[in-house]
Amino acid sequence: MKTAKQNAPTKDKMNIFTKRTFPVTGMTCAACAISVESILKTTDGVKDAGVNYANQSAWIEYSDDVTIEEIQNRTRSVGYDLIVGVEDPFQAQQDAHLKQYQELKRRTFLAILLSIPVSTIGMFFMDIPYANYIMMLLSTPVVFYLGRSFFVNAFKQAKHRKANMDTLVALSTGIAYIFSAFNTFFPEFWHAKGLHAHVYFEAASVIIAFISIGKLLEEKAKSNTSSALKKLIGLQPKTVRIKVNGTETEIPVSEVQIADSIVVKPGEKIPVDGAVTSGVSFVDESMISGEPIPVEKTAGEKVFAGTINQKGSFEFKAEKVGGDTVLAQIIKMVQEAQGSKPPVQKLVDKIAGIFVPAVLLIAIVTFISWMLLGNENNLTHALLTSVSVLVIACPCALGLATPTAIMVGIGKGAENNILIKDAESLELAHKVDAIILDKTGTITEGKPVVTDIIWKNTDYDFIYTKQILYAMEALSEHPLAEAVTAHLKQDLLSNVALNDFQSITGKGVSAKNESVTYFIGNKKLIEEQHIRMNELVLSSAEQWQKNAKTVVYFANETEVLACIAISDKIKASSKEAIATLQNKGIAVYMLTGDNPQTAQAVAKEVGLLHYKAEVMPSEKAAFIKELQSKGHVVAMVGDGINDSHALAQADVSIAMGKGSDIAMDVAKMTLITSDLTMIPKALELSRKTITTIKQNLFWAFIYNLIGIPLAAGLLYPYNGFLLDPMIAGAAMALSSVSVVGNSLRLKGLKL
Repeated sequence: MKTAKQNAPTKDKMNIFTKRTFPVTGMTCAACAISVESILKTTDGVKDAGVNYANQSAWIEYSDDVTIEEIQNRTRSVGYDLIVGVEDPFQAQQDAHLKQYQELKRRTFLAILLSIPVSTIGMFFMDIPYANYIMMLLSTPVVFYLGRSFFVNAFKQAKHRKANMDTLVALSTGIAYIFSAFNTFFPEFWHAKGLHAHVYFEAASVIIAFISIGKLLEEKAKSNTSSALKKLIGLQPKTVRIKVNGTETEIPVSEVQIADSIVVKPGEKIPVDGAVTSGVSFVDESMISGEPIPVEKTAGEKVFAGTINQKGSFEFKAEKVGGDTVLAQIIKMVQEAQGSKPPVQKLVDKIAGIFVPAVLLIAIVTFISWMLLGNENNLTHALLTSVSVLVIACPCALGLATPTAIMVGIGKGAENNILIKDAESLELAHKVDAIILDKTGTITEGKPVVTDIIWKNTDYDFIYTKQILYAMEALSEHPLAEAVTAHLKQDLLSNVALNDFQSITGKGVSAKNESVTYFIGNKKLIEEQHIRMNELVLSSAEQWQKNAKTVVYFANETEVLACIAISDKIKASSKEAIATLQNKGIAVYMLTGDNPQTAQAVAKEVGLLHYKAEVMPSEKAAFIKELQSKGHVVAMVGDGINDSHALAQADVSIAMGKGSDIAMDVAKMTLITSDLTMIPKALELSRKTITTIKQNLFWAFIYNLIGIPLAAGLLYPYNGFLLDPMIAGAAMALSSVSVVGNSLRLKGLKL
């Protein structure tokens, strides 16, 4: 299984561009992601870049004119870092995240420990001797040691004329501390004006403590959103047992080479993809197929990384290692999907990008307004309200609203064998009102077998005719060709030399042998070549088609030499899935290159209301385009190379997991089990995820819409209410945690 060629170089003018994804460290809010993305996009040699705050990653498309180390240094200049040059960047990020989490936990604990006495004195014991000095002594390490990262990051941002959440926190706590320190050392300045010298050491200290608590809970919650990815990574064994010259040696899985002979014992996980060379066993492949029944593995059978061997032992030859294994590709697909952005997130990013400067402006306007319009305590109120505005307006909740829901939704899909390649398809899927299904391999099993063959004659030339048919079908890539070769293989036919072999799109193939041209294909091909068909062929073909069998014709330049009936069993889940979709009001269409009789028989058996037969690959895409022009949101479900054009055209593209690599490259979703009942589940997952995103955005926006005016002192003229900065800090932390918590509810969703 392959995903989109993310790391594949692409040519643009004279430069070669490479697109890669890297973990990012040091981001603490959505505005941080905006800063990183902005700095990456303005780096020389970078064509485009995108940053996802929720899974702490960045994709970068850069030219060969710049090295990744130069891009990394540019990122470091604003206080962040890229993880590069390590064997397992995801694990390195996890290690860095764990270290950061432990350090944050320590700082948070100390901040709480020091803030409790500060806030207690500030609220209840202001009149004790040296109260201000005691509070300053306790709050100084909280603000400038435990909260130093806010000031360091704010300074780095300011150097590049940028601002983020750290800017808001640094300004609010810094101003509160400096104002309080001034009043502690020079109280007479206010006493001379007949005013009390208020201090806000407790506000500065508690703000740091509350924000640290919020970040701690946020980090813990964010790590939970990628638990599905961790489970997938956990399927990879760390070591492998290889056999060299009859001796078994245990080595790290990263050192396995293609063609190595690997020994697997009962209960062990299979480390890489390969083919069994000796031994017999049963393997639990539910991780890939979704089927609970173990699959028997004998010599020649394929095995896949991450699947679990049952009772027997066997040896196999490694065929795909490292990032090429099916499991690695699944992990990569989930990582890329969790890092992608849906359209709604792009809007949120724009809002977050202007949010911090807007808040700074509001804080300044608030300060000036209180200074001009306030009473005798105007400076105190001006300071208090502007600090509260800076604290309460932190955009964390806004930045987490979409990506956390997307991450949990994609993880939930992975648990249910629905691999989602990008977030846009997850956002759009719930709007689908028309679904196009391919027939072979989608509605049917995709494992056709020959049921009947009628030959023109059985004389001496009969064997030679068979050999030509076998040789042509052996060269053909059509799924039906395998059925014919498998059927003829039992006759132990020898090879026949062919030349000028050609594939005729949507119709069949042709080839020459000793100056005679032979054709294999559908009725349309035979008619276009004006080839004769006798009555027996015509009547047999008609009867087979009534029984939903596909008819393939083998002919020379003048007459049909053989007529072959091929049947493809309809999947047990197809009828149920189609009925479910149609009951939801979704129009379901079957487009097939097969003949009308077969299409009609299949449509009737599965309860389809709409179908089209003898459809060329380009016509599938045209049909989808026609539906889109009428306002429909169209999903295409296919499994073959011939579906790739249609998959690319559709609004939501879904590939069957047992289909071609190209189909899965193009499609935005892949159903690992090839079970059509997964389609309604994928649409329901989309609906639930979007609902969660809307709930998150509502609470994030409503929180700021209510919180900022309250913090600015809007109610003060009416009831004397002013929001304390430390209460604002607690509310800000709670908003982020509530948004992440709401997203995590998706983990309990039953599809």
